[in-house]
Amino acid sequence: MEYVETQGDSVEEAIEKALKILGAERDQVEVEVVAEGKKGLFGFGAQRACIRASVRRPLAAAEEKGEEERNAVAERGKDALAEILRLMGVEATVEVKPGGAPEEVVLDIHSGEGGLLIGHRGQTLEALQYLVTRIASARRGDEGVQLVLDTEKYGERRRRSLEDMALRLGEKAKRQRTTVSVDALTAADRRIIHAVLQDDPWLTTKSLGTGPYRRLLIIPEGARKRKESDKPD
Repeated sequence: MEYVETQGDSVEEAIEKALKILGAERDQVEVEVVAEGKKGLFGFGAQRACIRASVRRPLAAAEEKGEEERNAVAERGKDALAEILRLMGVEATVEVKPGGAPEEVVLDIHSGEGGLLIGHRGQTLEALQYLVTRIASARRGDEGVQLVLDTEKYGERRRRSLEDMALRLGEKAKRQRTTVSVDALTAADRRIIHAVLQDDPWLTTKSLGTGPYRRLLIIPEGARKRKESDKPD
C-alpha cells in the first residue's frame, strides 16, 4: 500500500482515519493535505477535508533488518506449516508470497485438500494460521510480522465476506445506537473493516488489545459524542 486517501469533517479527523487504515502512529506517517475542507454557509457549499497519507520509508539499515526478520519468520512458519500438514496426512507444498502490507507474509498452500484445510467458514485455516503464527513468532521482536495462510484464493473470498460483514455491522451499530464488537481479528482483517467504514460519517472504528489477534469496535459516532459530552468539565 503506497498511500491512502481519506476524508473527514476536519484535516485531523481525516488523518485519524488514515492512521487506523495504515496501522501506524502519527510520527510514522507523511501527510499531504488535498483539501482543507470548509463548513459552508447554512449548510451550503460545505466541503470535507481530504488528505493522502503514507508510511515513511525506514532507514536502509532498519529496512534491511525488518526484511531479515520477515524472512526468518516466514521460513519458520513455512517449516512449521509443512510439518503440521504432514502430521495431518495432507500432501501439500507451501509457497511464500508477499502480503498486502509490508509486515505481512502469505503462506500459500497448494494441495488437493483445499476444502479440508479451509474448514467450515474458514475456521480450520484460521486455526492453522493462529498455531503457525504462535510457533513462528515465538521469539522476541517478531510480533511485527504477520503470517497469513491461504489456499485456493480463499483470502479473496474472505475479503468480500469481511466487507459485507463490516457494512452489515455498521448498519446495526447505527440502527441500535450501540457499539458492536468483533473479536479475534488479524491485522489484515482489521484493515479491511477500517477501510470499508472509514468514509461513513456516522461511524468510528477502533482496535483494542495487543498481539496479532485483536478486537475491533464499530462505534456509532452519535453515541461516542454523547458519551464525551457527558464527561464532567
